Amino acid sequence: MTLPQLFFTYFAISMTILSVLVVTRRNPVHSVLWMLVLFIHIAALYLFLNAEFLAAVQIIVYAGARLVLFVFVIMLLNLKKEKTEKKYQDQWPVGAGISLLMIIFFVLIMGKITELPALGKYSIEAIQSEGSLMTIGKVLYTEYILPFEIASVILLVAIIGAVVLAKKRIE
Repeated sequence: MTLPQLFFTYFAISMTILSVLVVTRRNPVHSVLWMLVLFIHIAALYLFLNAEFLAAVQIIVYAGARLVLFVFVIMLLNLKKEKTEKKYQDQWPVGAGISLLMIIFFVLIMGKITELPALGKYSIEAIQSEGSLMTIGKVLYTEYILPFEIASVILLVAIIGAVVLAKKRIE
């Protein structure tokens, strides 16, 4: 196994384990801390893939702003009531069974892949000659303009909804 394969294997396994830790922790603050470690691993994977801009955005936006937002929301919740109630106790076998079925289907589907698609026009050399930020902007605003605009409208609706809900509580 080469060194890049070893790095990628480490990131794949650790991010999978960290994702499970984020979901399974009982204490929400611990979940947020595991999510911070997960976001740092994702940023390191972006660095490994020569996407420095995406790594910086991952750290600034996700590990910075979103986790602070999660911590504020957790502090506003009544966690004492949540800790005393027992929820989701009988659903673990069903969830484990569905997960096992999904893994089996995934392995079967991946086993049927015999031919990989051709490489795209954005090779490492092309990205380095043009710059990663310029390449991301060009692809985002030409090929993926419709999904980008749809995401911006959804975020705008969410912001308006939050303002309307907050205004009703004040009045």
